[in-house]
Amino acid sequence: MNRVTVIGSGFAALTAVERLRKADASLEINLIAPRPEFVYLPGIIWIPSGIRRAEDLRIDLTGFFRRKGVKYHQGSATGLEEGGRLVVTDSGKVPNDGLIIAWGGRFIKKLPGIEHAITPCEGIAAAERIRDRLNEMTEGNIAVGFAGNPNEPTAMRGGPMFEFLFGIDTLLRRQGRRDRFNITFFSPAPQPGNRLGPKAVAGLLREMRRRGIATHLGHKLKGFTESKVMTEGGDFDAGLILFMPGMTGNQWFDGTDLPRSPGGLLQADAHCRLAGRERIYVAGDSGSYPGPDWMPKQAHMADLQARAAADNLLAELGGREPQATFKAELLCIVDSNDKGMLVGRTERFNLVLPPCRVFHWLKRGFEWWYLRRLR
Repeated sequence: MNRVTVIGSGFAALTAVERLRKADASLEINLIAPRPEFVYLPGIIWIPSGIRRAEDLRIDLTGFFRRKGVKYHQGSATGLEEGGRLVVTDSGKVPNDGLIIAWGGRFIKKLPGIEHAITPCEGIAAAERIRDRLNEMTEGNIAVGFAGNPNEPTAMRGGPMFEFLFGIDTLLRRQGRRDRFNITFFSPAPQPGNRLGPKAVAGLLREMRRRGIATHLGHKLKGFTESKVMTEGGDFDAGLILFMPGMTGNQWFDGTDLPRSPGGLLQADAHCRLAGRERIYVAGDSGSYPGPDWMPKQAHMADLQARAAADNLLAELGGREPQATFKAELLCIVDSNDKGMLVGRTERFNLVLPPCRVFHWLKRGFEWWYLRRLR
């Protein structure tokens, strides 16, 4: 019996588990994660408005593991031994015949004063902090922005920041107090959201102007204070700062000899296999993959990579050469609490549809469908 270990419990990890189990009912699957739970991160954009609560987005995976025949190991990975055949964790060692690393990425927290900013995609607690701060504020300045990894521009996650930006604007308008707040969107990129495509960038900037949201674009960030965003193009006031920094690899990667990209992620080939490693694959935000410069760090892309990684690992275990690849595909709905803008991009086309209530409900419907599989 072959033993496969999956590190992580996010989108890529759970998709890999499903793919592995569907292909081989006899496979021993071990999963390593700090807690037996899945957090539906796309839904945290609705926590500040009260559309979602923590319990709506945090899913106990005990039943899922039982149905899929997964052996759960509670702990965090800290390193590898024996060429990757042994995963070292803070609660013991887990052997494997094949490994899929789906641990997610790590945000770069190097800017001076970054502790004064909230990084929304760090999870539910961060979104709850945003909710509480908005409830406490009676007026003031709000800043929302993101940046990339200077050594690997594609290692970023900017889409959710547009959703927090528009969602906060919608919330304040519904509460009848939008006129007491100044909202500024900032980014060192002169064309923020460019990975969504030129049409999407134009649409996003147009929507900001329509909502009276100021922009501060194209200036390198210098840091933050409790009440200010500092850039090389000038500073501006902000009593609440939401900032998504660029991403890099997890700290425990540093103690291994795994191949790394310029930005610190795990360097994978088109089959999601780590260069020069036998039966070690990566899926999701932990990896750096060949493809177009707009290839996103998002759940949909992680699912596609996880399927390819699982298929190729099974091929290697069966003595065959990996052949599965994944399609570079960006697909998302930029939500604003009541409407959503549909954006799609492949190497052949770029689709952008204007904000519509139907897309908001479609995004909520997809969440229900996805979580239903895990519950």
